[in-house]
Amino acid sequence: MRFNKRNFNNKKDKPKKDEGMTVTVRNNDVNGALRVLKKKLMKDGFFQQLRERSYFVSKGEKKRRAKAAGKRRFERKMEKRELELGY
Repeated sequence: MRFNKRNFNNKKDKPKKDEGMTVTVRNNDVNGALRVLKKKLMKDGFFQQLRERSYFVSKGEKKRRAKAAGKRRFERKMEKRELELGY
């Protein structure tokens, strides 16, 4: 039996590593890099997920919260429509 060995000398054949969130520090500006990292994490929803997982929420509570959020979105949409179109 003959096994197929892959040759990884070519860059496009190399398996890609999962790098995750990366930020480069330029000119020894660590605070700037932290600010960029926090923005990326916020955009990704990391902090929201951390807040949600800090304690248990039952399935019924999740449904009630989702329904309330939908109502708020709809009411905001209707208010905006009222202002723009008048009805």
